[in-house]
Amino acid sequence: MSHPTALIAEDETVLRDELRSHLAALWPELRIVGEASNGFEALQLLDRQTPDLVFLDIQMPGLTGLDVARQIAGRCHVVFVTAYDAHAVAAFEQGAVDYVLKPYSVERLALAVSRVRQRLSSAPAALDGVLRELAAAAPARKHLRWINASKGQDVTLITVDEVLYFQSDTKYTRVVTATGEALIRTPLKELQEELDPACFWPIHRSTIVNANAIAGVTRDFRGRVLVKLKARSETLPVSDAHTQLFRQM
Repeated sequence: MSHPTALIAEDETVLRDELRSHLAALWPELRIVGEASNGFEALQLLDRQTPDLVFLDIQMPGLTGLDVARQIAGRCHVVFVTAYDAHAVAAFEQGAVDYVLKPYSVERLALAVSRVRQRLSSAPAALDGVLRELAAAAPARKHLRWINASKGQDVTLITVDEVLYFQSDTKYTRVVTATGEALIRTPLKELQEELDPACFWPIHRSTIVNANAIAGVTRDFRGRVLVKLKARSETLPVSDAHTQLFRQM
């Protein structure tokens, strides 16, 4: 029988290393096939590796663990990793989905491992009920609402709803709207953590696009996916790692 495989999705390096170490001791047969530090990385790895199990941190930058879980429901077993307080833990007590509280308790992790090992031979549990309760218990996230950007010698206020896309440009990030563009010093990676992931999608390591600004997608003569915008003529290339966002388009 082949060894079971797992992915760890946890944004804190120390906790990720600690979880990997505990799992190696508690479940030597388990192969860790990937580690992600945010929700977008987790989705990419899940598509590439198709693990049996994911240890999924609920609160990660970009896409949260709840966002990831909604997209992977039914594809693999899930053990949520959470720092939520006790009242939120009730969401897991139906038993079909397990959890581990931070900071990690080896005893609690051992219990989660024991439960999930018993479930590996069956189909992954439905997550709908758990996700609804966790979303209700989650602290509200405050996303970026406006940006102070430079246009020549002037500094202008741009609401994020106006932005069609952000793009890395040497030391700056370009902020592109329907009527023009401006520059900010905030790195794209840092900006991504402040934007609403439901609206702003990374489509390339250098580009984040406003989903509401997308008119459609096309392919060039090489077969590469390109995003077409509603309010501008240029197209934006989509890297292979992000093409899954447009499978339904």
